[in-house]
Amino acid sequence: MCAATLVWFRLDLRLADNPALAAAATRGARVLPVFIWAPEEEGDWPPGAASRWWLHQSLQSLDAALRRLGVHLILRRGPSLDALRSLVRESGADAVFWNRRYEPVLHARDFRVQKALLSDGLSVRTFNSALLFEPEEISNRSGKPFRVFTPFWRTCLSAIPGFMPAAAPTFEKARPLPSLPLDEFGLEPVVDWAKELSAAWRPGEAGALSM
Repeated sequence: MCAATLVWFRLDLRLADNPALAAAATRGARVLPVFIWAPEEEGDWPPGAASRWWLHQSLQSLDAALRRLGVHLILRRGPSLDALRSLVRESGADAVFWNRRYEPVLHARDFRVQKALLSDGLSVRTFNSALLFEPEEISNRSGKPFRVFTPFWRTCLSAIPGFMPAAAPTFEKARPLPSLPLDEFGLEPVVDWAKELSAAWRPGEAGALSM
């Protein structure tokens, strides 16, 4: 029997069509979802005010959806590696899963985190949740990246994988670990300029599915 699996949420704040979450659920162990607020790790592109407002609403929505399935979203503050290691100690988890990001600074951060966790003896798996193809999977006949769009697009069309988005998984109910209050991240504006956004948009998975 596996111990527990940490699922590190980033931009993938949804239950369905989430390969890291689905893989964790199939391990037959407790699934511990975690979101780590670490904008300083985003380099020159930390989230702006509108993105932060959207993130607050989306995290609220995700936590509510997870609670209906018997688990709680754990909120922690970065650095990400320190937060993950702390959660491993607290939970006894033996695995950490996440969906990949491709921004250069975050790709480098994730590589360092993965290397450190592997050196700690943990199972680490990463997944593609945002792209039809990994960047290195589509190449020309010489094995190099395309430089012209039309042949690139034709190659993509001929190689589109046959798949269906996975449904939201089910989980073993887990005792919640200590979590920071969402308001501590300071994501919502002090002056409520987001009223029109609230009227026009519904952040979260349910809102996306209703579009």
